[in-house]
Amino acid sequence: DVQLVESGGGSVQVGGSLRLSCVASGFDYSNFCMGWFRQTAGGEREGLAAICGSNENTHYADSVKGRFTVSQDGAENTVYLQMNTLSPEDTAVYYCVRERCNDARDCAGFGYWGQGTQVTVS
Repeated sequence: DVQLVESGGGSVQVGGSLRLSCVASGFDYSNFCMGWFRQTAGGEREGLAAICGSNENTHYADSVKGRFTVSQDGAENTVYLQMNTLSPEDTAVYYCVRERCNDARDCAGFGYWGQGTQVTVS
């Protein structure tokens, strides 16, 4: 069975940093792009970043460009999201997604979602 297990969320002060991890299992990780999304308590969902293959094929939403960095370790089937300079507007549940796309620019969350990890910035 496909499993995506996110971790690394928590509470952080404004301006702080967190690194989220997502460990994937149950499929051939090397064949898929991976994405990060978030959903606020109000239900707003936003795509943040995607990565395909090498760490050079990445794409970011404008809202996080320059602050967030997506990377992955293929040997560990793990995708990361390094989040810096956090603000209260970044408070949300963060999800990793096994995407249905071939290029990071085309990833849109149409795939398998993990259970999410809460990030709270105050």
